[in-house]
Amino acid sequence: MRHIAVAAILFFFWLALSGHYTPFLLTAGVLSAALCVLAMIRARVADAEAAPLELLWAAVTYFPWLIREIVKSAWSVTKIILHPNLPISPTMTVVHASQKTSPGVATYANSITLTPGTITVGVSGKELIIHALVTEGAVDLEEGGMDRRVSRFEGAK
Repeated sequence: MRHIAVAAILFFFWLALSGHYTPFLLTAGVLSAALCVLAMIRARVADAEAAPLELLWAAVTYFPWLIREIVKSAWSVTKIILHPNLPISPTMTVVHASQKTSPGVATYANSITLTPGTITVGVSGKELIIHALVTEGAVDLEEGGMDRRVSRFEGAK
């Protein structure tokens, strides 16, 4: 069932990128998706980690939340940059990741880095070293809101 779902996702991605729906292109999309899935099976990478379909519903709520956080942070950084006094207070902090798996910790670290004004500069086990443009950004991360949200996303398994 996972293989059929992956093929369907690849086909719909093909359709979204193509924008053309002629019989030839639809057939080419089906064949391409099927060949990709066969290659995954042959390479023995068509497992739950390669296609975590159980995370699909959680992604529907997580990614819009992440995009909203990115936009909010981008606006805050823009205001800081445009302020005549450039009120920055660069801060380094260490936060603990409560995720259960390495991909979960990587998702948390990447989510921090995607948010303007913060960047993950190092990972040691479940400890993340974070640089924040302003102290408030570091404090927000220390409060653990993003950590809880990523843990909820990861826990959808």
